[in-house]
Amino acid sequence: MFIAELRIENFRLFGEGDKGLFLKLTPGLTALVGENDSGKTTIIDALRLVLGTRDQEGYRVDDADFHQPNNEDRRTEIRITCKFEALTLTDTAAFAEYLTYEARDGKKNPVLYVNWKAVANARASAHRRYTMIEVKSGKNADGPQLEQAIRLLLCAAYLRPLRDAERAMSAGRGSRLSQILQYTKEVQEGTDFDPQAGPPNDLSTLSVLGIGDFANTLLGAHPGLRAAKNRLNTDYLSNLAFAGKALEGQMSVSAGEGETRRRQLLEKLELELRDPDAKNLPPNRGLGSNNLLFMACELLLLGSESDGFPLLIIEEPEAHLHPQRQLRLMQFLQRQVEAKRTDGQSIQILLTTHSPNLASAIKLDNIVLMQRGKAFPLSPGRTMLDAGDYAFLERFLDVTKANLFFARGVLIVEGDAENILLPTISRLIGRDLTENGVSIVNVGTVGLRRYARIYQRNDATADGTIDVPVACIADLDVMPDCAPVILGKVAADQAFPTANTRRWRAVSDFAGNALADRREQIRTRAAGQKVETFVSDRWTFEYDLARSGLSKEMWLAVQLALADNKIVNGTKTRFGVTRDALKSWKDLVAQNHTDDELAAHVYATLANKDASKPIAAQYLARILELDGKNRQRTAAQWRSKFPTYLVSAIEHVTVQAAQGNGGRP
Repeated sequence: MFIAELRIENFRLFGEGDKGLFLKLTPGLTALVGENDSGKTTIIDALRLVLGTRDQEGYRVDDADFHQPNNEDRRTEIRITCKFEALTLTDTAAFAEYLTYEARDGKKNPVLYVNWKAVANARASAHRRYTMIEVKSGKNADGPQLEQAIRLLLCAAYLRPLRDAERAMSAGRGSRLSQILQYTKEVQEGTDFDPQAGPPNDLSTLSVLGIGDFANTLLGAHPGLRAAKNRLNTDYLSNLAFAGKALEGQMSVSAGEGETRRRQLLEKLELELRDPDAKNLPPNRGLGSNNLLFMACELLLLGSESDGFPLLIIEEPEAHLHPQRQLRLMQFLQRQVEAKRTDGQSIQILLTTHSPNLASAIKLDNIVLMQRGKAFPLSPGRTMLDAGDYAFLERFLDVTKANLFFARGVLIVEGDAENILLPTISRLIGRDLTENGVSIVNVGTVGLRRYARIYQRNDATADGTIDVPVACIADLDVMPDCAPVILGKVAADQAFPTANTRRWRAVSDFAGNALADRREQIRTRAAGQKVETFVSDRWTFEYDLARSGLSKEMWLAVQLALADNKIVNGTKTRFGVTRDALKSWKDLVAQNHTDDELAAHVYATLANKDASKPIAAQYLARILELDGKNRQRTAAQWRSKFPTYLVSAIEHVTVQAAQGNGGRP
């Protein structure tokens, strides 16, 4: 049995009807990712209300939980519905009178609907109001009301964020460890202790209650304890009792009968991490290790039960864990949902995370992207990704790229130079990427459209559009006709080789509208909904920067990159290299090149890979930042210095900045 569908209406940020939440879930693991205030915790709390949790800590609805639309009165009725599918025979028997039978594949399949409703300001009397809770079965909440005993079968294991794992594993009344152990099958097994027969040869055959009885016998025979008990009864209690009403104290490990005694015995246990190879006691373990211990115990209970609904809810499993531990944990959780219990069921895990480390380790089809109160499953059929895209992304969606799941805007670029320079360019034109919550995803030379399609819905009419602007920045990769000679690909008096014999393309290779068609073909590979591709105005990122009005700055950056090793080892200084670069720049300008020729000369060193593009980008970023401080240019002045396609891409992903400024750029 697993939760297949979840519907939430009028609960916090989720509204009514199509403004509410409808989420389809699959067996196994589901991860809710997204920026803060997108609705992840609201989903978790909704499940806690409907199902209850095994830690016996209730969640109480208050006025703030009722949805309040803008400029309208707060709603007075919260509705949350869970649909359970794939019921086992045991499930069918346990929930028999509450089931709904739905046709599928020519058969009637049993499903369980749990409809939870809270009504605010219900009248208990003329002067008293309260929140009324009602839990009914049936697809339309038209079935019998679920009794508390039945609802206990649906309780989920819940690990709250910033949990105190050490406290949960410590001894004490109502400890979580005792709750877990009490319902573990093996703990309930074993034989009783017979005081007349004495202890068995193998003490491990005793049950927990048998161990308690054996301990009571040993403690009762201890001379010191026996003497203290006798003095207590003779010297004190006998003098406080009434005639005919003797008072006598008894010492034991636990009191009560059956389940009560077992619980009391288990509450005396605590669990801590030890190094099995350490000769001495190890130092206290940190919060991260204790959290792993806590999660292991919860999974122990879920995995060993023979009945009950196996759901584990974890908020922020990355809490207190370093990145490698996070990856190890996610691998472990993936294996747990694939294992089968004795009743044939598998554990269902629902978690929330803000960790790119965890998001990168989770299969893409197990991720649900939360965005402004809407849920967008990334499973096949729901996105524009095809089977090949999923296989590619499973291999290459690493932690540096998984930050796209938590962004308010995404810039997808094809190289390190763009990754380095775009934050500087965005600040200079007044569209700071960090202030606008924009992530840059560097995908190298392949896969740009694959990452973009994550944000495109297969059926945007039914699902809605993911309101996260995505800009892909791509090179046109067509050089000006002067560039082959400047780069040394052909001699000055030599005709270009035929196009099918070379890898590079020049403007003269494209007749009529062919060049415009090439640009449009690149653009449409990743375009639609909130995704746009911005193609370089002319050739490449670096060439276009030089061609747009930054040829001098680019020249200086390239010369610094060319001398970087000598600058680093101290044989040259940045000042000396800059001084020489300014002289060579004057010589280059004096040759009266056209704009295309000048930009090609600037870019030639990078195009021929004589200097590093990322290092040149680092130097250029520094030059631009210093120039911005010294010249005090306005954002509009800077905007005119950069290629139009870059400015347009940055403006596309920082639309919030324009909206916050009355729509002005």
